[in-house]
Amino acid sequence: MKCGFDSQLYMEKQFAMIKERVHKYEKLYLEFGGKLFDDLHAERVLPGFDKSAKIKLLEKLKSIAEIIICINANDINENKIRADYGISYSSEVERMIDNFSRLKIKINSVVITMYEGQKRVLEYKQKLENRKIKVYLHRPTKGYPTDVSTIVSDEGYGSNPYIETKKPLVVLTAPGPASGKLATCLSQLYYEYKNNQKAGYAKFETFPVWNLPITHPVNIAYEAATANLGDENKVDHYHYVAYGEFAVNYNRDIQVFPVVKSIYDKITNGNCPYKSPTDMGVNMVGDCITDDTVCREAAKMEIIRRYLKELCN
Repeated sequence: MKCGFDSQLYMEKQFAMIKERVHKYEKLYLEFGGKLFDDLHAERVLPGFDKSAKIKLLEKLKSIAEIIICINANDINENKIRADYGISYSSEVERMIDNFSRLKIKINSVVITMYEGQKRVLEYKQKLENRKIKVYLHRPTKGYPTDVSTIVSDEGYGSNPYIETKKPLVVLTAPGPASGKLATCLSQLYYEYKNNQKAGYAKFETFPVWNLPITHPVNIAYEAATANLGDENKVDHYHYVAYGEFAVNYNRDIQVFPVVKSIYDKITNGNCPYKSPTDMGVNMVGDCITDDTVCREAAKMEIIRRYLKELCN
């Protein structure tokens, strides 16, 4: 297949933008969306994309970074399976720990989110602790999503244990979606500002590509990949109102943005730096496509592949 994407340029641009965000704060919490290891979807729709790009970036950042892995207690309890590898989310967390350890990237801890006494969770927690991994339990946030005063209080985020971190960049990752990365980041921000530490939040994004058209096959392929989640690409109207510039984001980020901004403003006394959900993302994919025709054709093949796979299922 012809190459349509410059992975080396992408890693350089993404690295520079992350460093720029880090320098704005005493500590940056960076949420890594999508697959951290083996991003096969990106490799298929962007021929030339290095499926290990994210982990290679983390290797370059490891002198200033540490990792928090989030997993939803319900996914542990229900033994949720990753469709691509056929292994459980619980096993994937352990695989991530092994890979980080091999690469000498510091693992701070594992956070089990949405804990409400699920019976398998404490057994799994003990299993990780036997491996000398710190484990924290976070319960559902009281008042979320409407009661901001309760959310940003000792009854809300303050009821979670504080995760002590030492490095200026804290990367939040997970075995799959809905694992509680954002909630963990905001909980940590609450404590940082309570302790008079200037901290920030950002999101490492790959798809949808904000500066490609909403109808571009690469963005439609993202919808195909997340159809089971009900994800849908939308024009980020917050971004357009703020900057007069069209940007593409997805429905869940756009829907939750007013809530996130209200919480962020409450934590920081009105100093949320973001005017749109697109602002929160660190995403240089669109600037590194070298042959649009090649990427369009590859993305169309991915949409067909996904469709046929579901017909077989």
